[in-house]
Amino acid sequence: MTNAIDFTKSFESVKTLMEMQAATITKSVELQKKAGEDLAAFFKTEAEKAKSLKTPEDVVKFNVEANTTLFELLKAQGEAFSELAKSAGEEAMAEVTKLTK
Repeated sequence: MTNAIDFTKSFESVKTLMEMQAATITKSVELQKKAGEDLAAFFKTEAEKAKSLKTPEDVVKFNVEANTTLFELLKAQGEAFSELAKSAGEEAMAEVTKLTK
C-alpha cells in the first residue's frame, strides 16, 4: 500500500459539486421569481376580466375558465421545477460516479 492518494481529484470534485449546487439554487430562485410574476400577472388579468361579469352564467363560465387556466399554469410551473430537480440530480450523480472511477 504505497499508492499515493490524489487529494487534488477529490477537491476538484467537491468544488465542482458545490458549483453545481450554487447553479441549481440560482436556477431555482429564478424559477420561483418567474412563477411569482406569472401568478401575479394571471390574477391581475383575471381581476380585470371579472369587472365585466354581468350574469350568474358569466360568473360560472369565468370561474371555470379561470380555474382551468390557473391549474394549467401551476402544472407547468411544477413541471419546470421537477425538470430542474431531475437534471440537477443527474448531473450530481454523474459527478459522483466520476469519483468512484
